[in-house]
Amino acid sequence: MLVGAYGGLRFGELAALRRSRVDILRGRVTVAETLVDVGNELSFGPPKTRSALRTVPLPRLVVAALDDHLSRFTAAGGDALVFTGGQGGPLRRSRFRARHWVPATRAAGLAGLRFHDLRHTFVALTIAAGADPKRVSVRAGHSSVAFTLDRYGHLYESDEDDLTMRLDALLEGTQPTPDATVVSLEGRS
Repeated sequence: MLVGAYGGLRFGELAALRRSRVDILRGRVTVAETLVDVGNELSFGPPKTRSALRTVPLPRLVVAALDDHLSRFTAAGGDALVFTGGQGGPLRRSRFRARHWVPATRAAGLAGLRFHDLRHTFVALTIAAGADPKRVSVRAGHSSVAFTLDRYGHLYESDEDDLTMRLDALLEGTQPTPDATVVSLEGRS
């Protein structure tokens, strides 16, 4: 759940995550494949788009929980799946949903929450943390920044007042930007 909410990985990307693609020291996971479950047939393959191939940084608390998970629940070897089903095999979306997700969301008072909603949570959290649209798009593995803005642009609206205050400060000369020089336009012809 933590890697989904704070890393923005899709269910199939989490289900296909292998030990060799987790870098605990750098606090990153690399998305290089996905697990697809169609008609009760499982298959591993590349993510749905080229931009979905990515390395995602994780917050320290998530990395600590992931490190603990690796030591307690993940088999040895680089090809070992990080997250597995009850018998150690690949996670199946329908079984995970019925056995774990639905009971957990009901117990938390969040009945009806979908696993994919963790991706939306991830995007909202990164925007709230001040990430620009390009960084959000890359971390989420979106096909373009335009997609990110079309889908989540409304979350940036709360920045409007802050942006206006910063522009006022620049015009008043009370807060120059850290990496640029503000040149007064007064007295110029």
